[in-house]
Amino acid sequence: MLAGVALPGARAADAAPGPTLVFTAIPDGDETRLVERFGKVAAYLQARLGVPVRYVPVKSYPAAVTSFVNGGVQLAWFGGVTGVQARAKVPGSRAIAQGAEDTAFRSLMIANRGTGLEPAPDLQPAIAGRTFTFGARTSTSGRVMPEYELRKAFGGRAPEQVFARVGFSGDHSRTIQLVQSGAYDLGVVDPSVWDLDRKAGRVDPSKVSVIWRSPPFPDYQWTMRGDVDATFGPGFTRKVADTLVGIDDPAILAPFGRSRFVPADNAEYAPVEVVAKAAGLLD
Repeated sequence: MLAGVALPGARAADAAPGPTLVFTAIPDGDETRLVERFGKVAAYLQARLGVPVRYVPVKSYPAAVTSFVNGGVQLAWFGGVTGVQARAKVPGSRAIAQGAEDTAFRSLMIANRGTGLEPAPDLQPAIAGRTFTFGARTSTSGRVMPEYELRKAFGGRAPEQVFARVGFSGDHSRTIQLVQSGAYDLGVVDPSVWDLDRKAGRVDPSKVSVIWRSPPFPDYQWTMRGDVDATFGPGFTRKVADTLVGIDDPAILAPFGRSRFVPADNAEYAPVEVVAKAAGLLD
């Protein structure tokens, strides 16, 4: 069972009695940071929507999709791939908002300084034969899109045929620590998590650095189930979308590594859907 997170600065009396809007998010980084980030979002939404709002953390990317598909949550902060997976299984579900940076997101390849690898505009042949870790298996920026680019750069070869050893760390913060420690030579990460960890002092530039930035692709988004208006009333989905897009508080936006949220729709994620299907990640 998923346990909800109490809202800082929000009381039950602040919201009218009735159904609770429950949301989750893919666990793409440090758990403490995620609870803080989404607790603030829950409090903000509750104050403006007039209904109780609760954030429930999950332990994995597939768990976030399953919770959405099963109706355990009505709203989710997904990555590109998990979003298309969830919407494919829930008729009428919609991408309603995304970070301004998510319209043209990128993956970063990072390298342990001991490799001697320097930044390059393209994936360099010298990365072959080294140890390498992805993040979560269904992470858009931590696995799916960088693997797509790796296969293009290395003649269609699978990562296991390019690198000496391939791992899956589970999340971006863990990838950074594994490469920084030398457990892996290379890894791919979300640039927003990289920047947040760097600002928090968790990145030692003498030990790890960015050596490649991927071409852009659409990534994170807020996705809403298609049956929400039937529960909360006509126009509720639009109200939630407008409320998210209206967030201008740096205290809420900064933990996302986003400058603002902008409107989104399902069609924008067609390129990710194509790659996810090719990778066997969509039924």
